Amino acid sequence: MSDTSRTALVLHGGAGLLAPRGYDAEIAHLRSLAEEGRERLGDGESALDIVVDLVRAMEASGLYVAGKGTSPNAAGRYELDAAVMDGPTRKAGAVSALEGFVSPVEAARAVMERTPHVLLSGGGAAAFAEEEGLARVEDPGGYYTPAAVDDDRAIATGTVGCVALDRTGALAAATSTGGVLKKRWGRVGDTPIIGAGTWADERVAVSCTGQGEFFMRAAAAADISARVRYAGASLDEAVQGALDDVATLGGDGGIIAVDAAGEVSARYNSMGMKHAIVRPDGTITADVR
Repeated sequence: MSDTSRTALVLHGGAGLLAPRGYDAEIAHLRSLAEEGRERLGDGESALDIVVDLVRAMEASGLYVAGKGTSPNAAGRYELDAAVMDGPTRKAGAVSALEGFVSPVEAARAVMERTPHVLLSGGGAAAFAEEEGLARVEDPGGYYTPAAVDDDRAIATGTVGCVALDRTGALAAATSTGGVLKKRWGRVGDTPIIGAGTWADERVAVSCTGQGEFFMRAAAAADISARVRYAGASLDEAVQGALDDVATLGGDGGIIAVDAAGEVSARYNSMGMKHAIVRPDGTITADVR
């Protein structure tokens, strides 16, 4: 196995209410992606490349409420959000309310690397993705296979995200979502809002999942870095503190994070969170609770 002693990675497939069914397929998929990430980090690949690629794989799987697994909004449209952030440079890119493209996270990275902007939205984001030659969804009704379940019992949540620390000490984060079920046309959650749902700097990389409006009001992702920097909190203490702040506003969800020392955290205040962790010693854990 490749040298993973200076690397770490965490993935999530969404936090919130759990549907009355098993999650074996999602957990097996997250574990397989964690194994891929472990090998690539050990081989010296960049955290940025890995988080984008693993989130893209989650989008393509149809297992989560992101990418192929997205449900239509209240107007019958498929509007997706994504963000990417590179820790060493704090460069970031995001798209919101993007329609008609296979990989929102790929579009977010293109915004970061090929424009002077951070966030493109709606028709402007779609026009940019078209200019960049990104893969289109030609038949939304035939392509999307909604992973969410709304049968008056539970909703299968599924925003996806990945954070990583590579062998150079660089941190990166990526998040992608189809948003909440039956959302209003034009609604944007925390995922593409840098500092709310996605963050990476020289200290931490963070990806959030849950009730996005509350994570935005708490600036939850950037708050974790602030707790580490100014309060001297450990990573896990900072993640729990940010979640507690979300809870005081009435929200729930989960947060994954990794810091520059290779410490990892995956916490939630909801019924569960699908997640997988690769620790610096190479061990992998994957679970929904």
